[in-house]
Amino acid sequence: MATITFLGETLHLVGEPPAVGEHARDFVVHGYAAGKGVFPVTWPDLPRKPRLISSVPSLDTPVCSRETVTLNERIGALGPTVAAYTVSVDLPFAQARWCGAEGVENMQSLSDYKTRSFGNSWGLLVQESQLLARAVFVVDADDVVTYAQLVPEVTHEPDYEPLLAALEDLI
Repeated sequence: MATITFLGETLHLVGEPPAVGEHARDFVVHGYAAGKGVFPVTWPDLPRKPRLISSVPSLDTPVCSRETVTLNERIGALGPTVAAYTVSVDLPFAQARWCGAEGVENMQSLSDYKTRSFGNSWGLLVQESQLLARAVFVVDADDVVTYAQLVPEVTHEPDYEPLLAALEDLI
């Protein structure tokens, strides 16, 4: 069982996150769109091109907000050659409201609120809080994880440069 910390306190994950070389694991999360409402999204629903998956505890917290805004800005330069997602347990319509308020357009928000399917499948569900751990993954068009970073301290941002370099290597 993997562990992380929150302000130095040890927290336990429900499993092990995917490692480089592993195939992406399936899940069922939920998206939201005006006029469409809440809808399910599975791994096979995502486009077969380089993908960035960012897992955060909650978009409405300072570190998660800063991380998502930073990734949104940096991913924007890559255009439609990549697909990028932020997964949290925030409600789908709350995610949509937050993205609209922050101008986040290059990162699609996905919610694991209903069954914690992503958190359980990807080994990122924090046992103590039922929130997601902070982690980032790059997955290629063949569904293979090419970069994985589990951030050891929840209050820290990921190391952006190797993550973005791994994504750029795929395009």
